[in-house]
Amino acid sequence: MIFGIGTDIVEISRIKSSVEKWGETFLNRVFTSAEIAYCSKNKNPYPCFAARFAAKESVIKAFGGLSDIGSLKNIEILNESSGKPYVNILQSIDSGMNIHLSISHEKGHAIASVVLERKDK
Repeated sequence: MIFGIGTDIVEISRIKSSVEKWGETFLNRVFTSAEIAYCSKNKNPYPCFAARFAAKESVIKAFGGLSDIGSLKNIEILNESSGKPYVNILQSIDSGMNIHLSISHEKGHAIASVVLERKDK
């Protein structure tokens, strides 16, 4: 059964400006060390950071708000060896959910969609 859905779109330039203005402070407030390491491997890391930011916002929307999650940093966006992105919630909020994630970026925007599905009992 579908519990919630969330979608977010981010201008890549906004994330780039935030990183340029606040540097490590911004990155460490929003992203985990694994996310920073993954995105920093790219020649242009900003689309990667923007896609993860959009994914985190999508998770929050799907859950109906930030109150149960705590902060953006408690949502970690990682990739399987195949490249498929997945969500790792670092603070236990509801283990009865499958979280389906799709992220993409093109030119100046990054987008993410999340579907929360209750696991069968």
